Amino acid sequence: MKTIKKLMKLIWEKMPLKSLRLRIFSIVLFIGIVPGIVVGVGIVQNYQDRAVKQRISSVQNQLMIVANHLIANDYMANYQSEEPTYRNSREVTDAELEMLANLYEGRVMIINSNFKVVKDTYSISEGKIIISEEVIKCFLGENISHYDPEHGYIEMTVPIMDTTANSTQGGAVRGVMLISISDGSIVAMTTLLNRRVVIIETLLALGIVLLAIVLSVVMTRPFDRITQAIMDVNSGYTDESISVPDYAETVHIVDAFNQLLRRMRTLDESRQEFVANVSHELKTPMTSIKVLADSLLMQQDTPAELYREFLEDIVSEIDRENRIITDLLALVKMDKRTQDKNIVSLNINDLAELILKRLRPIARKKDVELVFESMRPVTAEVDEVRMTLIMTNLVENAIKYNKEHGWVKVELDADHQFFTFKVSDSGIGIPEEALDHICERFYRVDKSHSREIGGTGLGLAITKSAVLMHRGTLTVNSVEGEGTCFLVKIPLNYIVT
Repeated sequence: MKTIKKLMKLIWEKMPLKSLRLRIFSIVLFIGIVPGIVVGVGIVQNYQDRAVKQRISSVQNQLMIVANHLIANDYMANYQSEEPTYRNSREVTDAELEMLANLYEGRVMIINSNFKVVKDTYSISEGKIIISEEVIKCFLGENISHYDPEHGYIEMTVPIMDTTANSTQGGAVRGVMLISISDGSIVAMTTLLNRRVVIIETLLALGIVLLAIVLSVVMTRPFDRITQAIMDVNSGYTDESISVPDYAETVHIVDAFNQLLRRMRTLDESRQEFVANVSHELKTPMTSIKVLADSLLMQQDTPAELYREFLEDIVSEIDRENRIITDLLALVKMDKRTQDKNIVSLNINDLAELILKRLRPIARKKDVELVFESMRPVTAEVDEVRMTLIMTNLVENAIKYNKEHGWVKVELDADHQFFTFKVSDSGIGIPEEALDHICERFYRVDKSHSREIGGTGLGLAITKSAVLMHRGTLTVNSVEGEGTCFLVKIPLNYIVT
């Protein structure tokens, strides 16, 4: 079964009907030709029905006239009489019946009240008894007509009514006229009409095919221009935004592509800037190490104290470079979309208290008061390692960039969908123009101060990546010189994508 599904999928993918141009061509062709065929068939069928009805009506009028003559000449009672008067009137009536039969290329039979054929223009059934549903209904006063296109004839019955008779004399119907006429003229006209309809439909089909080709080419041309523009961008011939305003759909596609193009440019610029920043950040400690090492090599009989001081500086620079490399590796892991996530249901209150317990010695060393306020118990589905990074980086930054005798307040709260982790401090604050850049890699508001406290400029970038991995948001409010407030909002239930 799976093999069949795969085969059907492969056939569908290889089918040319996936082409928009071919689909437009097919739709226009179908919409144009099918109604034309239906209309053509309807015209022919309608003509045939109307022609049959008119032929039946015309013949019935003629039969009614003949029926009146039969009653006037008392044909039914004296059809075998040899008296000259009756014989002459009978011969005239027979001639009239023959003429009617020849006119409509048919056969006329006169049936009396005993169901006996008294006249047959074919001279085959005279004297025979005919009992049929049509004849019986006709004796009851009902005209019957029937068209048999398969055998090519129209059959009808007309009662021979004696309007002078009354009901006490056995009824007014004296006999029945049964006639079968050919549909040759109707078939001939129908064939001619059908031939003309076919010619018109053929010409119409050719016109619709041409129209379908033109429309399919014209309507898909904007998409061809989009494809060509994208190929030009891909080939490197241009990096300008494209514009194809022919349809609303092409506008949406082009807008989406232009947004993607702008994002690619931004990412490329960010990559270049990132490489430059990494090179600079890694080169600075290496330069310092080289200067210190060269200084030691150039001095003769270096005192042990100076030697130790230089080595301590070298170790400090190595530690600094190690921190940069560690943070870079952590950031690279965060950026990987296929990274392994260990999502577990975690007590966020316990995790926050554990992190604050680890950071309180640092806070005490800087004489910063660290306060934790939990509004309610919070349990959420998170990656424990990355959640620890988020909390640790925010609280540690709030301590490091604080004032002496300052404070850091950590608040934990939740609603039915999200939990919030809020870190407020009384620190040095962030300038307004820097708020949009603080989560960029290697961005520092005060580079000298950051280096003094050992910052790498990657902590907030790592934090933001970890928050985004949890489908959360990170917002910041700050007033320079007064303090900063970071707010993390993360769903209680992890959203699988």
